[in-house]
Amino acid sequence: MAKKLLVIHGPNLDLLGEREIDVYGKLTLLQIDSALKNLAAELKVDIETIQLSSEGDIVKKVGAAKKDGFSALVINPAAYTHYSIAIRDAVAAVVIPTVEVHLSNIYAREEFRHTSVIAGVATGQVSGFGLNSYLLGLRAAVELISK
Repeated sequence: MAKKLLVIHGPNLDLLGEREIDVYGKLTLLQIDSALKNLAAELKVDIETIQLSSEGDIVKKVGAAKKDGFSALVINPAAYTHYSIAIRDAVAAVVIPTVEVHLSNIYAREEFRHTSVIAGVATGQVSGFGLNSYLLGLRAAVELISK
């Protein structure tokens, strides 16, 4: 059975390509998902990508991930990174490898973005490499479930 990974994009990431181009670039979410699916095929894993704006929807999706057959999670919680204890607790509870990713370097931005409440329960974090943050995060997640 092929390994199955879940990629969750948080709020406002559906606006990529048109919002804050100087921070996030011109890449759209559709282009990110396409690159992820191409890499997943190369790595011989199945992925599902989903963009959710509601904190509750993210919590439900993370909480059901293991039951739904996912072996690992790649998540960009977006603004929820900095304050969502609910998403943090869901990641901790699901007990599957989780890689937190960010397009921008959250530590080089506004001070309030320097704290990730998710990082402490994630297996690892990749930030600041644009699309490559997602691709490196996917590679890391696949490596974690291949051991």
